[in-house]
Amino acid sequence: MAQNKILKTFVLWGAVCAIMVAGCVQRQQEAQLYDTINVVENTVIDETSVPIFPKKAALTTDTARRFALDLPKRCTVDWNNQSVVTVVPEEKIEIVRLNTGDELPDLKVSDYEFKKMYVKDALEKLLEDTDISVVEDQATFEKISGTISTSSLTDAVELMAKLGRVYYSYDAEFGEIHLTGNGKWMIKMPKDETMIMAILDAMRGADVLNLLVNWQDKTVVFEGNYQTEREVSKIIADVSSKKYVLAWDIDVYRVYPKTDNPIIWMNMLPAFGEKNIRMSIPGVVGRALVVSPEINTKTLQEFIASQANMVLVSQGTFAIPNGWQSRFDIGQCGKEERLETDLIISATGKYGNYGGYKKIDAKIVLSTTNGELSSFKIPSNVGDNYVIVGIPTHAFVTTPETLISPFAELVVFMSPRLISIVDADAAGKMLSGDELREFLNQ
Repeated sequence: MAQNKILKTFVLWGAVCAIMVAGCVQRQQEAQLYDTINVVENTVIDETSVPIFPKKAALTTDTARRFALDLPKRCTVDWNNQSVVTVVPEEKIEIVRLNTGDELPDLKVSDYEFKKMYVKDALEKLLEDTDISVVEDQATFEKISGTISTSSLTDAVELMAKLGRVYYSYDAEFGEIHLTGNGKWMIKMPKDETMIMAILDAMRGADVLNLLVNWQDKTVVFEGNYQTEREVSKIIADVSSKKYVLAWDIDVYRVYPKTDNPIIWMNMLPAFGEKNIRMSIPGVVGRALVVSPEINTKTLQEFIASQANMVLVSQGTFAIPNGWQSRFDIGQCGKEERLETDLIISATGKYGNYGGYKKIDAKIVLSTTNGELSSFKIPSNVGDNYVIVGIPTHAFVTTPETLISPFAELVVFMSPRLISIVDADAAGKMLSGDELREFLNQ
C-alpha cells in the first residue's frame, strides 16, 4: 500500500516536471520565433544590427541649400537704431566682362564690307591673309551686315561680335579667336550693403540667377547671354541715374486672441489718438493702416498684448531701387517652420512728387504659391509706418480641419526707409531733427 502511494507520487511529480519542461521548451521556441524588435522611424533594428536606411538621391541637403551669406543681413532688424533717412555717397557701378583672353594684334582694318554673313564667316573673310583662325565654341545664328571704313582690328572684331550678339576671346598662343553665345561678367558694387541688396534683388527680379556675391570685395559675378547683359546693364544704368533707394524693415506676427472674440482694431484710435492713424486702406483680404512713428514694434506689441498673445513669425529687411520691385520671403527669415512661411511680401515703389507732396508711393502685395492674397496701394510720408491687419491665419491652412482659432490672424508691421544718394562730400550720415525736416522740404 505504501509502495503504491510512493509510486503514484513519483508519477505525479514526473508529470509536473514534464509539463514544466514542455512549457520551458515552448517558451524557448516562442522566444526564438518572436524576438523583440524596435522600430525607429520605419527602420527595423535589433540588439546586434545597425540602422539600415533607404538610399537617397544625390541631392543637396535642406540645411546646406538654405545656407546664404546675405541672410544675417536680410533677417535682422535693429529697431533701436533705425534711421528713416540715410545719406550714402554716389559711387560708380562698373560692369567688367571676364575671360576676354589676350589682346588682339595691333592691325588696321580698312574698306571692309560684309553682308548677311554669319559672324564666323565674316571674321574668317576679314582674317584670311593673317595667321589668326576663328573657332566657334557655340553655334551662332545671327547674320550681320555692315561696312568698316577704317578701324583697329580690336574695334572691328568687337563691332561684328556685338552685331551678331556673341562674345569673343583671343588666344595668342594658338592664334585663335573663340566665339560663344554666353559671357561672364563682374559687377563692382557700391560699398553700402543695402544698395548691394537692392541691386541683387532687382537682378533676381529680372531672372538673373546663380549670382556669385563676394561681400568682402563687394563684387558680383554672373553669367548669361546677350539678353542677360542688356537686362543687367539697364538695371545698373537706372540705379546709377536714380537718387534714391527704398527699403522696408519688417516684423511678421501671428496673433492669438485671448478670448473667443477677434481683436478689436478700432481700439487703436483711443489707444494712440486719431492723429497717429494717418490712413486706412482696405484690401481684398485684410486692411493696411498708415500710422505715425509713435506706433512702432514696441507700442504695437503693447497694444496687442491687452487682447491677444503674439508670436514673431519672421523678421527682416529688403530694398529696391527707386521705381523697381523687390520681395521679402517670410520663410527665408522664418523663426521656425510655420504655416505662414509660404507668404511673400512684394513691394513696388518710388519716392518723389505726389500731387505736390513728397511721398513714398508704394504697392504692397501679399501672395503665396497659390497666387495673390491681397494688395494695398499706399502713399505715405517718410517716417510713417504700415500695419497690415485682418489676414486670417486660416488663409494658410491647407487641411479641412485645424486646431488654430478662427480668430487667429497675421499682422505685418512695415517701416519704410529712404536712402538718399548724394555727392561723396555730403554723404555718410543719418538725418534727424532739423536736418531731416530740411531734407524732406527740399
